Amino acid sequence: MVVDALVHHPALAHWLRFVATTVGRDKLLRTLQYFSRFYAWYLYRTNRPQSAIDPYNAVKKQFGTTRKIMRIGKFAEHLKAASVALDNKAPIDPVLRYLTVGRQLGYAGYLTLDTITVVDSIGYRKLESAKRLQESAYRAWGAGLLCSAVAGVYTLFKLQEREKSINRKEGEGVVEAKKIEKERAAARVQLFSDLCDLAVPAAALSIVNLDDGLVGIAGTLSSLIGVWSQWRKTA
Repeated sequence: MVVDALVHHPALAHWLRFVATTVGRDKLLRTLQYFSRFYAWYLYRTNRPQSAIDPYNAVKKQFGTTRKIMRIGKFAEHLKAASVALDNKAPIDPVLRYLTVGRQLGYAGYLTLDTITVVDSIGYRKLESAKRLQESAYRAWGAGLLCSAVAGVYTLFKLQEREKSINRKEGEGVVEAKKIEKERAAARVQLFSDLCDLAVPAAALSIVNLDDGLVGIAGTLSSLIGVWSQWRKTA
C-alpha cells in the first residue's frame, strides 16, 4: 500500500517528467557544478586539507565536461530561434526584436565554439587553440547575456510606462494591472539570472576581478532559477 502510494504520487510523476528533459538534467548538474566551485573555494579559504577540497574540484570539472557533451548540437536551436525572431511578422517592439536576435546569436556562437573544444576537454585530442576558442566562446556568451540583460531593463521600463496609462478603477484596468505585475515579476527574475550568469564570462575573461566563491554563488543562484523555471514548465 505504501509502495503503491509512493509510486503513483503526483510529486514522483512530476519529478520523472522533469528529469526526462535535457534542460532539467542540465540545470541540476549546473547547480551542483557551481555549488562545488563555491564550496571548494570556501574549504580552501578556511584552510581545509587538500584531500577535502579535491572531491569538489572533481565534481566541478566532471560535471562541467558532462554538460559540454550534453550541449553538442544545441547551437542549432539558438540559430533557429534567432531566425524566427528576425522573421516574426507579429507586431513587436523593434528594440526587443533585435535584442532577442542578438541574444540568440550570442548563445549560438558560444555553443558552437564550446562544441569545438569538447575533443580537448575529454582528452581525445589536444587543441593548441583550445584556450583561445574558449575565450571567444565566453565573449559570445557574454554578448548574448548582455543583450538579454538590456532587454530585461528595457522591458521593465516599458511596463512602467504601460502602468501609468491604465485606470485601476475600471475592471479592464485591474486585469491589465495584474498582467503587468506578472510580466514585471518574470522580467525581474530573468534579469537577476542574467546578471548572475554575466559573472562567469566576466571573471573568465578577467574583465572584473571575481574569485571562485562569488562566481560559484552567482552560478548556483542562476542555476536554481533555471531549475525552478523548468520545474514549473513540467508541472
